[in-house]
Amino acid sequence: MKISTRGRYGLRAMLELARRYGQRPVPLGDLAAKEGLSRKYLHNLLTRLKAAGLVRSVLGAGGGFVLARPPSQIRIREVFLALEGPISLVECVADEDACEKANVCAARRVWQELSGAIENVLDSVTLEDSIIQ
Repeated sequence: MKISTRGRYGLRAMLELARRYGQRPVPLGDLAAKEGLSRKYLHNLLTRLKAAGLVRSVLGAGGGFVLARPPSQIRIREVFLALEGPISLVECVADEDACEKANVCAARRVWQELSGAIENVLDSVTLEDSIIQ
């Protein structure tokens, strides 16, 4: 399983917003420069995170992006779901119709358990747990 750049870079941006939580909104340009990303790409990521209710944008002078909730209330799993979609190692875990043998496949149970274990780990860690000061 590989996590896409969308998931990796989006999580990095969320962790930077968590690090700055309670301060002024972080302008898109500042966040892009800090993370070494293009403004356009980062804006796309933040749009997904905003749609998921994880960030808010503040308009006007001194505007930018802030977390929608405290870092202690945002789980890493939420970030990945917003950016990557359902966490499943193989297609049949998320969509039984993806494989004609899904309902009789012994290996599918392994993939389901492994996907569930990954979800549990991601659900057990918050942004606050992951902040590097």
